[in-house]
Amino acid sequence: MARTFSMSFSPRSTRRLQRGAFALLAGAGIVLTPAVAQASPASAAAPVAAAASSPVAQNAVNIALAQVGKPYGYAAAGPNSFDCSGLTSFSYGSAGVPLPRTTGGQAGVGAPVARGNLQPGDLVFFYRGGHVSIYVGNNQVVHAPTSGDVVKVTNMDYMPFSSARRVA
Repeated sequence: MARTFSMSFSPRSTRRLQRGAFALLAGAGIVLTPAVAQASPASAAAPVAAAASSPVAQNAVNIALAQVGKPYGYAAAGPNSFDCSGLTSFSYGSAGVPLPRTTGGQAGVGAPVARGNLQPGDLVFFYRGGHVSIYVGNNQVVHAPTSGDVVKVTNMDYMPFSSARRVA
């Protein structure tokens, strides 16, 4: 008679197992890169990069993307951890455009942009203006989501759009 075993893992132990698996793969010279979710099979084709509104905006996008993987930190404005407005103010400040430190302050800078007219570098606000990110093209933003998470690129459709501003 065969015996059946059932095992369940807590979220914490699951994360430990995942980290161990990633360390094992990294030790073997295998590199895993994060895949960005696609909204539909039609968008799985090679992405067409949209042009930034200016070289300064493109520089801010590049700086923000260089922070991917760094941890979220409450009221953090870099360079080692970020909250949402800290990431945007750090990125634009490093590109030569100072922004207010808070999401609310950033919501009043620059010119309004309709969602359909977004270009890389535009500030995109979600959750009734309570969260800010930087548009990187192809319906994606780079942002510092929340406590316990890291700076990442996310499809805009996963958050409720509020408004957008072009600051450079």
